[in-house]
Amino acid sequence: MKIGIIGGTGGMGNLFSQVFEKAGHEVLIVGRKTEITKEDIARLADVIIVSVPIRDTIPVINDISPLLREDQILADLTSIKVGPVHAMLSSHAQVIGFHPMFGPTVGTIQGQTIVATPTRCVEENIRFFEDIFTFQGARVTRTTPEEHDRMMAVIQGLTHFKAILLAGTMRRLGISPADTELYMSPVYRIETGIAGRLLSQNPDLYADILCLNPSVPSVLETCEEAAKEILEMITRGDRNGFTAEFLASREWFGPFCDQAQKETDHLIHAMVNQ
Repeated sequence: MKIGIIGGTGGMGNLFSQVFEKAGHEVLIVGRKTEITKEDIARLADVIIVSVPIRDTIPVINDISPLLREDQILADLTSIKVGPVHAMLSSHAQVIGFHPMFGPTVGTIQGQTIVATPTRCVEENIRFFEDIFTFQGARVTRTTPEEHDRMMAVIQGLTHFKAILLAGTMRRLGISPADTELYMSPVYRIETGIAGRLLSQNPDLYADILCLNPSVPSVLETCEEAAKEILEMITRGDRNGFTAEFLASREWFGPFCDQAQKETDHLIHAMVNQ
């Protein structure tokens, strides 16, 4: 196969160019400074993969869609799926959306998860990608674009929102991580470390993840409702209400609670012994 990656000079595009080259396929790369253009890729490649910032994905797809044929495959590597997949379906190509659940700094897809949303694609071509990814150690999860965005509103939207909220609250209180250093527990260090890790990255990425996924607002509205209810319990000193809330959530999480404690115990042990 001849694989064309639009945005292939970026972090994620470069990582996946290595994945396909390792699998023995020829890879053509388009970037801002390459001589080859996205229109060239659309005409020459068997598989065209769009790997550009979320806000640019649909415009790029719209640019190349009229050039594509039925014997080609069009895919993307975007964190949101409904909009990009819908745009890809305007082409004549087969369509499959991908979302790598990791950043480009991982260096390899070994042990990582890639979500696939095949929408107009024969099984043989879906298996083409799955075989490459699983052979190199990744796990592939199939779903629909709609279910993907609904789940990402929690997995990404809610968790990123929580990290940004933690940092924003500390900033408004005038308390920095350095101020808390002498009081830190390993668990607190993990929580603030996640916020720090997020804040060290490109804000445009997180703005797109939170603002462009149509499923995020309703999730965060539910988060706001839960926060208000729990805050009222704490403000009233309602220990019984708080305990009932705590136990209801524990029951909802089920066996994951014990699993999470064991996993985080290992993480804490690694932190204190480094």
